[in-house]
Amino acid sequence: MEKYLVPAEENPRKPSRLYQWKRSLIELNGRLESKYRHDLSALLLQSYSQIGAFPHLYHVNGGGDAAIPCQTHMNSSVLASDSTRQFAINKQGISALEFDNKGIYLVSVTKSGCLTVHDFESLYCQANDSFSYFGEDESKHVLHNSLGQQLDAVRWNLANQDEVACTSMKTNEVHIFDIGYISSEPVEVLKTRRAVTVHGSDIHKGLTDIAFTSDSRLIASDTNGGVNVWDRRMSALPCLELTSNSRSTLNSIKLSVENQMVFGAGRHGIVYMWDLRGGRAASAFQFHKQICHPPVTSWKLSSMLERIGSLKAQSDIVSKEVHSIDFDPSCPYQLAFHLDDGWSGILDIYNFQVTHVHCPPPAWLNGSSTDLLSLRKPSWLATHSIYVVGSSTDNGIHLLDFYPDPSSPCHVDYSPIEDVERPSRMNSRNKQNRFLPLSEGVTACAAHPLNGTIIAGTQLSSLLVVSQRKYSVED
Repeated sequence: MEKYLVPAEENPRKPSRLYQWKRSLIELNGRLESKYRHDLSALLLQSYSQIGAFPHLYHVNGGGDAAIPCQTHMNSSVLASDSTRQFAINKQGISALEFDNKGIYLVSVTKSGCLTVHDFESLYCQANDSFSYFGEDESKHVLHNSLGQQLDAVRWNLANQDEVACTSMKTNEVHIFDIGYISSEPVEVLKTRRAVTVHGSDIHKGLTDIAFTSDSRLIASDTNGGVNVWDRRMSALPCLELTSNSRSTLNSIKLSVENQMVFGAGRHGIVYMWDLRGGRAASAFQFHKQICHPPVTSWKLSSMLERIGSLKAQSDIVSKEVHSIDFDPSCPYQLAFHLDDGWSGILDIYNFQVTHVHCPPPAWLNGSSTDLLSLRKPSWLATHSIYVVGSSTDNGIHLLDFYPDPSSPCHVDYSPIEDVERPSRMNSRNKQNRFLPLSEGVTACAAHPLNGTIIAGTQLSSLLVVSQRKYSVED
């Protein structure tokens, strides 16, 4: 049998090396890795520019010769008089903006009391039109109501995208409108319960912010340090009240992704957290009883900022009012906060520490003044962990890189030297935040959930359209 065997070679060939895949991993698995998206964010930040501006020159009865200017329109005309300019600015401005889930409609409210629902596609096309300076086409509005009272917050109903809810610090009511009905009257009005002092006098409860759960519940913070929870299937009065440790105003509230935790912050610079699941809170939705609950925990932001050694060495850290809080849609444990002095940062709700901080130069450094009268309401881009916030001193917005990693230029452990040494093809473009100058001072921002277009509401009640331009490698 040995004669049939092939004799062994003295120098057998080595097995051939497998051909290495030379295409990028993106082409192989069809998805962008988070690190790669962060590398590309440097290009994204540089691609934004203002492409349109629409002043609030609307009318109550639409366009035409017989149309009557709305209250916001009339207040804009008052700005022409220098003697009353400061008073007019205090009564003017976009208070809040929000896109619906699909980015089809944009809702805005003003301090002068106007509720407007815009068709985004129409707004965007007019912004790209060379004749956009003539103003927005009012016939394209889905809804425009002049309610005759200051409006401070507006939200879309997550369970029914035909409904928007708005409220005011001047009243204890939440007005819910259905955009399918052409009516100036709300389809439903929710009220807080009457509160009195020990002497029997009424306690004013203005409502500052709104949040919807995925079911029928609506949540609103108030000027008395509380959070009111309504179950609309039961009553027009709250079924549950969440209380803080003080009676100061809560400016902003947010729900966690699971709709189980409520976060609120306000005048004293403290972030509170309540749990809607535990204890007797669950029974509040079963019985028609109002039950009050204290927060599960709270964080004083100034104390947490003092733990950052490099920041404490350069700044005198004092407690500041929180204008807004908001969760990062691409990283659910990052809670962004914005303070009245223009500082912004990230509170990691898993590790209970501040991980990112952005401290713009103070107003006195460049001879400008800080706007302390308007609450600024930033917004997140849907991806890339980029936080968009209006400047407190200049006309423009800050585009902040809050990526959850020390490679973010806002991270407290960021090292420019280490970032350059990271093995990445994109390191030739240094990561940095960007300030984008705009034509007016910004009070509120909203980012389109799909294409990233930014709509900025201004102190003069205008809407500014900020979009991405085509970017070339040579730029």
